[in-house]
Amino acid sequence: MSVSRFLGRSVLYLAAFSAVFPMVWTVINAFKNRVDIVTPTPLFIFTPTLDNFAYVLGRESVATGLVNSLIAAGGSVLIGALLGLPAAYAIARYPNRWSADIQFFVLSLRFLPPVAVAIPLMVIWLDLGFYDTRLSLILTYTLLTLATVIWLGVPAFAQVPKEVEEAARVDGYGPYAVFLRVALPIAARSLIGAVAFAFVLVWNEFLIALMLTTSDAKTLPIVASELTQLGRDVPWGILNASVVLLSIPPLLLVGILSGLLNNAFRRNSK
Repeated sequence: MSVSRFLGRSVLYLAAFSAVFPMVWTVINAFKNRVDIVTPTPLFIFTPTLDNFAYVLGRESVATGLVNSLIAAGGSVLIGALLGLPAAYAIARYPNRWSADIQFFVLSLRFLPPVAVAIPLMVIWLDLGFYDTRLSLILTYTLLTLATVIWLGVPAFAQVPKEVEEAARVDGYGPYAVFLRVALPIAARSLIGAVAFAFVLVWNEFLIALMLTTSDAKTLPIVASELTQLGRDVPWGILNASVVLLSIPPLLLVGILSGLLNNAFRRNSK
């Protein structure tokens, strides 16, 4: 093995370890008692406990936050996909002099700091009487999901061969049929990644939810942040358990979407 190849693999292994180890350590600490976590020497052999998970799952606020997060993230992703995918296809297939400006504007929505979006919207929702509601969260998160879906959807549709769409038009397909029955299935793999990425973004979003909710519509990240206490008696086991539980829904979504996509490709290849 050459020196350059060895160095390249070493860098890759180090990067993979740096990404995976914190997640593994979080899962391990979720099964520890606090006394086993705060020891000066890290413990790899310990008596596991489920008390941390029982405490988190036993709180009514966690169940409410989970429902709020599912509704807010799911609703915003659904609206973002319904509006963003046709918009991305139109930008990719029917370019005009405004296409570049539209893409830049959509991308610029991701450049804005969350507080720049949250403060004006907080005033708007207060005036309309929608502050601290799921509806306000869904509409606000839709700005994020719509920008993400369009941003990632344009290159996905641009890679669809134009010859395939032209052949579909020759067969009598109209514009909507070409989009739904030709372009959408071909670009499905990239588009599913875009939708999953949008879901993860809004699922983990913290600052906007913190500013737009107080009690009724608090999402799971806000509830998880309230499980801690200031000072030296930080419940590290409970915090790690809440992080593990918070990570499960996005992982399930990615797994389900990947399974559906793989099954679809297997059926098409037969």
